[in-house]
Amino acid sequence: MRRILLLAGMLFITGVVTAQTDTLRRPVLSTKNAPRSSDHLIFQLGYLSWNGAPDSISTSGLPRTFNAYLALDFPFKTNPKLSVAVGVGAATDHMYFDKMTVGIKDRTPSVVFNDQSDTNYFKKYKLATAYLEAPLELRFRSKPDDDRRSFKFAVGIKVGQLLSSHVKGKTLQNRNGDVLNDYKMKEYSKEFFNKQRFSATARIGFGHFSAFGSYSINPLFREGMGPVIRPMSIGLMISGL
Repeated sequence: MRRILLLAGMLFITGVVTAQTDTLRRPVLSTKNAPRSSDHLIFQLGYLSWNGAPDSISTSGLPRTFNAYLALDFPFKTNPKLSVAVGVGAATDHMYFDKMTVGIKDRTPSVVFNDQSDTNYFKKYKLATAYLEAPLELRFRSKPDDDRRSFKFAVGIKVGQLLSSHVKGKTLQNRNGDVLNDYKMKEYSKEFFNKQRFSATARIGFGHFSAFGSYSINPLFREGMGPVIRPMSIGLMISGL
């Protein structure tokens, strides 16, 4: 009996020691079942230009675009490096002009860009547009489960609906640059603009940072209501989550 009790005690002690040793071991981490990095949240800041704008339109400053999207990513079962993403978001463009006004509220057959250099003009003047957009992308990731160390490439299209368009002027001056009135002016109208916008997109990068480009397939203004201008932008993008 004593031998049985002694043997049982030794087995008990051995089990306790083994359990404590296993508890103190460092856990082995694995990324095999880690959640896929999917670029759900996207922010873009870029330089805006107008392709096809006539020489009579004088721009100034730093025209820019800012976009923000929320997207869902659907990887290919046969190749997890490839995926299709669809999303929704907002896009804004800001084009600045030098001693000009844009008659978006004028009762004219087409929008008129007025040269104000020989008369009173605003020190700062811009045309701003805002769109509700739905991007669709074909994506490639070199490391689908390691977003921070993954090479990325994507091409796609965006479909946008015009939400608002307005011009804004600040600080009225005379032709000599003297301040006449330090005030702000805003005018809203969507009359001359295409209500929908279709854009081709591409981006390339590493980790959370990428360079992007966007080109509007259809013109900014409705047919016959303005110059055939197609906005395009290039810039930097941050993506994550």
